[in-house]
Amino acid sequence: MLVLTRKKNESILIGEEIEIKILSIDGDQIKLGVNAPSEVDIYRKELYEDIQKENNQAAMISIDVLELLQQNDKK
Repeated sequence: MLVLTRKKNESILIGEEIEIKILSIDGDQIKLGVNAPSEVDIYRKELYEDIQKENNQAAMISIDVLELLQQNDKK
């Protein structure tokens, strides 16, 4: 992991197209601005993990339904 120190209004660049800027610092909270192409998806990590979990659960339900259908077809 790369660790950088930045102050308010300073930025970091990821590649040539993604800029992360420190907008404000208030106690233990930092507001970040992310400037990236519209085709780049940006999620808070906890939200991304929730989405992945729900997708995996939906996929498991789909597999269960397919197995039930296959069992019914054999009858």
